[in-house]
Order: sequence, then C-alpha cells, then structure tokens
Amino acid sequence: MKLFRFGPVGAEKPGVVDRNGTHRDLSAVIADIDPATIAAGLESRLANLDLTTLPEVPKGTRFGPCIAQPGNFLAIGLNYVEHAKETNAPLPEEPILFNKAPSCIVGPDDDIVLPRGSEKTDWEVELAFVIGKRAHYVSEADALSYVFGYCVCNDVSERAFQLERGGQWVKGKCAPSFGPIGPYLVTAEEIPDPQKLPLWLEVNGERVQNSDTSDMIFSIRTIVSYVSQFVVLMPGDLITTGTPPGVGLGMKPERYLKRGDTVRLSVEGLGTQTQRVV
Repeated sequence: MKLFRFGPVGAEKPGVVDRNGTHRDLSAVIADIDPATIAAGLESRLANLDLTTLPEVPKGTRFGPCIAQPGNFLAIGLNYVEHAKETNAPLPEEPILFNKAPSCIVGPDDDIVLPRGSEKTDWEVELAFVIGKRAHYVSEADALSYVFGYCVCNDVSERAFQLERGGQWVKGKCAPSFGPIGPYLVTAEEIPDPQKLPLWLEVNGERVQNSDTSDMIFSIRTIVSYVSQFVVLMPGDLITTGTPPGVGLGMKPERYLKRGDTVRLSVEGLGTQTQRVV
C-alpha cells in the first residue's frame, strides 16, 4: 500500500494510491497518517476498503510529509562503506545514532531553507522507515516485523555546524526544512528486501549520488534491533538509515548547496523528491 499526505502546510489530509495508480483522498476514513492511526492498525483498517470509491486528489496538489508528527526522528550516521571512505572516516564498529528534530520535517518538494550563517549545507539521499509497533529489545530475526513502511528522506546537513562547532552532530541536522520525507510511505509488504534498493540524488541535474542499499554497513534488520536496545521505539517513530557516497563534504574540492540550486532524489519504489534551495 502506498500512502501519502497532501494539501497546504499544516492542513494536510491522508491519501492512498489505488491499484490503478490514482491518488485517493482518505480523509473520510481516517483522520491522518500519524502515530495514533498506525498504532490503531491502519493497514488492517484499509485492507478491505474499495479504494476506487474514494474521491480523487487533484493533480498538482502539494505532497506533505508522509507521516505527521512522529514522536522520534532518529538517524544512523556513516552507514555506507563507500561514504565512510570518501569522508576519510573509519568504518564504525556499531551504528552511529543521533537525533533529528521532528520540527525539521517538511514535504518532499518543499524548499530547503539555508540557516543563518550557513556556508556548508549538504545533501544526503537516504532510505527511511517508520516503526509499526512498540519495539524494545527486539531480536534481529524479528526486527523487520516491526517496520510499518519505508520512505525517501533527504538528511540535509550543515557540515560546519555539525563538525566544526563542537558537541554533537545534531547542531547541523535539525534546522527547519532539513528533513524532507516522502512523497510516499510504502508499507513493508511491498518492499520484500530493503537491502536491494537503488537510490540516487542530483544537484542541478548532475547525478552526484548513485548507489544502492546493499552497501549499508548495518542493515535495516540490524538497525531496528540495535536501536531498540537503547530506545523504546513506538508506532510512528521515524528512522533514517545513512547516505551513500557523493555528498558535498566528500568532494575535492568540497561543494555545498547555494541559493537557487535544485535537488532531486529518489529511492526505487518510494517516489522522487525535488527541492529548491532558498
């Protein structure tokens, strides 16, 4: 099932794509796509619904973030072999875990807003996933059963704030607009193997990231199990899983986003994002 949210900022409605590829309005059936509806069994509630009877969403309508107000927005750093190499970082022995603020989340085609004083805002195409049920001390064998669905995330990062200002990475990860997610939240049964997904990112039409999730150091299965040893994961929690090589920080010379740039990115089967830098 391919879910989405649509409409003006702050007034998004839930939607679903039917078997014919038509975008349908779900707002008469559920209030939103959020932690509460996921916890209440969103998938089973929609399983026997004839989606073709729902109103169509007008073409050109804005996509919002594919999930509303996740309780946690967690991220894994340096999780692709070739990305660690390009940044001259040793391969981590355990997943590097950090927070992104839920307040940084925006729609997949909303603008990236450069923070005040930014000189090193960077791009990162990532596969993200949403937790479907309470997860604590989960085994790797059972881990994927806790995933509700998958989406595209651009883990926008201000490298000077992240790496040159002391303290933790979150300083460079949490500015408003630094978490575009969507357009779709694709339920887990449609993604049989999340470790075989091509993903790419372009800046001004130039493809700078082009890889697939098989290059991950720590798989989705490992991430769910590992994080659940430290955090009680709840329905609707969002975790983004690291980026492949091709970021601006790894280029020689380094290259960063500037006003007027356009960023496009995609993970196979999960849709495409397009952002303008302002």
